[in-house]
Amino acid sequence: MARRHLHLRIPILPLLSRNPHAPTPLHLRHALCSTVDAAAPAIDPPTPTASTVDTPAAAAAAADVHSAVDPAPPRAPREEEPLQDTIFTMIRRRKWTTRMENSIRLLSPTLTAPLVHGVISAAAAANRADLALQFFRFAYRRAGFRPEPATFALLVPVLASNRMLNHARCILLETMPAFSVPPGEATVAALVAAYGRAGIPQEAVKLFRLMPELGITRTALSYNAVLKAILCRGREAMARRIYNAMVADGVAPTLATYNTLIWGFGLCKKMESAVRVFGDMKTHGVTPDVTTYNTLLNAWVRTGDLESARKVFDEMAEAGFERNSVSYNVMIKGYVEGNKVEEAVGLFTEMGEKGLRLSEKTFAALMPGLCDNEGKAAEARKAVEDMAERRLTPKDKSVFLRLVTTLCKAGDLDGALEVHKKSGQFKHVLVDPRQYGVLMEGLCAGGKCDGAVEVLDDLLEKGTLLSPKSPVLEAPAYNPVIEYLCNNGNTSKAETFFRQLMKKGVDDKSVFNSLIRGHAKEGALEAAQEILAIMTRRGVSTDPHSHAVLIDGFLKKNEPADAKTALDSMMEQGHLPRPALFQSVMAALFNDGRVQTASRVMKTMIEKGVTENMDMAHKIVEALFMRGHVDEAIGRVNLMVENVCMPDLDKLLVALCQKDKVMEAHKLADFALDRDFDVSFSTYDRVLEALYTEEKTLPAYSMLCKIKHKGGVVDQKGCDALMSSLKSGGYSKQADILSRILAESGSSTSKKGKKFAMGA
Repeated sequence: MARRHLHLRIPILPLLSRNPHAPTPLHLRHALCSTVDAAAPAIDPPTPTASTVDTPAAAAAAADVHSAVDPAPPRAPREEEPLQDTIFTMIRRRKWTTRMENSIRLLSPTLTAPLVHGVISAAAAANRADLALQFFRFAYRRAGFRPEPATFALLVPVLASNRMLNHARCILLETMPAFSVPPGEATVAALVAAYGRAGIPQEAVKLFRLMPELGITRTALSYNAVLKAILCRGREAMARRIYNAMVADGVAPTLATYNTLIWGFGLCKKMESAVRVFGDMKTHGVTPDVTTYNTLLNAWVRTGDLESARKVFDEMAEAGFERNSVSYNVMIKGYVEGNKVEEAVGLFTEMGEKGLRLSEKTFAALMPGLCDNEGKAAEARKAVEDMAERRLTPKDKSVFLRLVTTLCKAGDLDGALEVHKKSGQFKHVLVDPRQYGVLMEGLCAGGKCDGAVEVLDDLLEKGTLLSPKSPVLEAPAYNPVIEYLCNNGNTSKAETFFRQLMKKGVDDKSVFNSLIRGHAKEGALEAAQEILAIMTRRGVSTDPHSHAVLIDGFLKKNEPADAKTALDSMMEQGHLPRPALFQSVMAALFNDGRVQTASRVMKTMIEKGVTENMDMAHKIVEALFMRGHVDEAIGRVNLMVENVCMPDLDKLLVALCQKDKVMEAHKLADFALDRDFDVSFSTYDRVLEALYTEEKTLPAYSMLCKIKHKGGVVDQKGCDALMSSLKSGGYSKQADILSRILAESGSSTSKKGKKFAMGA
């Protein structure tokens, strides 16, 4: 089968990019497709003959062939994007490089004026005056474009309106003369007005005075621009001079001129000049319009002269002018600022009756007067509903906070909740956290604490407090709801709320203590300890009652060691526990077998001057002796004596002897004899007897000598037995000494009874 060659006339494509796989430009792609379509011959499907369709199967096969070969229905042609939009999208999304400039040249080898103007207009619509300037410079510097007067008339106002004043001035005074393009008055007037908006009236005046040198005849357009520029900064004297020069130059003031002067003099509160200009309008044959009256009306309201403003307002109807929404808005604002809310509400009602449009400015003027007036709470709620129905977002977002505050003060908590919910329905309104705080405070004060908790849930869910720009809530806003949560078993939520407040720098002592008490009551003692640790780190003073509640919580959970730690923390914070608290902790430690720890608590208690409930102290001392901690026990006894809480040593010595703690009893008896404590000699005899029984010869000898030295009476038989024991043990010298002591004491008068300490 012979090959069929299709000879296609394909134009040679220029090198578009270094990348061989780069896509073909759009205009060349269309040209290529049209060439291929014209050159390629049509390939028709073979027509079936009579022999091929004799059978039904063959006929079906032929039908299938025709259905497969028939082309699909043609698609609708794709609408192409305008070239200027394509170029602007390119320069906006890509970095300006030489490669991008080459791409622009490929799209349009020659830049025409309509194309350049279209790109500049697209950049202006996107508020990218910098891109408009950059493209303009590329066009005339590297693309061979020669600007026209219309190009500058378009570019300079764009730069001026985007505060690129130096660039606009350079183009006006340098680039335009370079191309021999005379500037137009409208172009210069736009730059003059931009200087006024930027607050640089001196530059506006310089440019205005330069206009004759540029060959521009100044008309009312230029005068109006410079008058507004200088009146923006309150320079009414200079405005008078320029106005007089305008008249002297034979330039007839227009309606816009008089409106500008009235506006400027009203801005400077020079009402005599404003009224004089208003009167000069009729002299010069210029009829005022609604804008003129509204401007004068606003000037009187600005100065606070509501009577004169009302006269102008009424004069509008007499002069045959229909008062519009602006007129009513200005008067409503004046009445609200003058604390005449009744008149403002009357005008607002009149606007509705006349069918005038209620705009955002209307409500912005009225709401401040309604929000701060408890007597107008119903009207304020109705105004909020009207705003919500019309989907008008107030410019001043604080009106909701003020209205909620007023309703809470008036006791209308349901109304405050309704307004609060409505405020979240407005677009671009982020509910102020202080509004939540005012509402929670009001609900708690009104006994609706559950409602306050619901408001708090909404606040936590939205995470408003987590924003760095959100204000800090006041203590009356969060204290009541936190106290309620802690008292009703929901301390964890209260802690979550307060931790968000802590990120704002809130260190409220009462809240910390409420959290500690709440966690302790709920048995979450670790959480309470963590809160206590935070207070210590932040240097916040604690409440003794909070510590006591925490200690009681540990005692109820049978954790005396943690209770002792909490007790130490309480004393570190400078609080003195109650005697009953000391007693409870010591008893818990003692019953848990922690005698020495209880001893340390007892030592601290006595050193703090707490001498009540000493029964437990006596048990602790006895237990120390029983466990062999003799030195510690004697130290505690000495501490008790020094703090005037003398223990019952007789009872203690007898108990030790009964429990066969002979050596411990001996050491305590020696300590008592050395300090001349008040101990009966019969008790000493009991100790001696125990020593005899345990055959503690030398300790008994030492103690007997001390007793005889104090003049005590001892059992002679016991003494004889002791001497025999000493001799049999090889202690003859000690036996002789004891014999002489007994002989000397026998010749002296017997001393019976007790001997009391003399200078313990």
